[in-house]
Amino acid sequence: MNLRPALLPALGVFAAAARHQNFAHAAEELHLTASAVSHHVRKLEASLGVVLFQRNARGVTLTAEGRQLADAASAAIADIGAVAANLHHGGSITRLRISTLHSLAYCWLLPRLPRFCATHPDIRIHIEASISLVRFDGDGPDLGIRHGPGQWAGLTSHHLMDDELFPVASPALAGAGGLTEPRQIASLPLVSDMALQGWRDWFRAAGVRGLSLPAMHTFSDSTDAMRAAVYGIGAALARKQIVMPYLQRYELIRLPGPALKARFAYYAVHPTHRPLAPAAEAFIEWMKREALDERTPMPAIPAELLGQNI
Repeated sequence: MNLRPALLPALGVFAAAARHQNFAHAAEELHLTASAVSHHVRKLEASLGVVLFQRNARGVTLTAEGRQLADAASAAIADIGAVAANLHHGGSITRLRISTLHSLAYCWLLPRLPRFCATHPDIRIHIEASISLVRFDGDGPDLGIRHGPGQWAGLTSHHLMDDELFPVASPALAGAGGLTEPRQIASLPLVSDMALQGWRDWFRAAGVRGLSLPAMHTFSDSTDAMRAAVYGIGAALARKQIVMPYLQRYELIRLPGPALKARFAYYAVHPTHRPLAPAAEAFIEWMKREALDERTPMPAIPAELLGQNI
């Protein structure tokens, strides 16, 4: 016999009831009442002309005919679910282009990105790292992460996280381990990254006056400045959001003195005139949640790289 389309909802309810062998549990799963489940089952029994469940004082049990139909219905529903999943994953890959600073991508974004990829397997990330302000034209990125005042012409901004500055140095840098006050840092070779806020601002905030700063080693990129500090070239004025991995690995140590609140913060930006794609919206919300965790995730080192069994 042909199963009428009108009976398909009843067949789905029956499959749940057969799996649980309990109308109340099936009703809870399907967000129905137990009487509604019973109604669907009786409707299916009347249409097929067979008894699917044996009712008794303790509940219900499948009849031989009910078991046959339950096996077929469960297999069919599983097959449909698998096909639907393949259609979803195979035909709806979304590409998300993101422009950001190299320093933030290297130290903050990349260590966290596996968590986003795990929860959004259909999104493929394309990271474009640059210190210049990229244009959001027809060939431009979908989303940008910028460090600045939060206002850019033609762009909508979403605040992600604030920042602060404090001095760091390699534990191996001569003289770095015995410092007890901010003024002493000026005796070390200093590293600068050409940011608008620099050593003079920090020493002023630390209450150090009348200081003649030495000539500094200067790098155009904050990542290079951090690496220079790691290799012992000098002490660097670090931004909290990009220095955390170095501190956690003990490649750098914090030197005495206060943390200076940065003038600028990190923002996610996108063109105001263009609707925000769902993938970009999901990425922004994910970054906001990640920004609440101040520690940078440290991935475990695979046992084969350690050369031992764990």
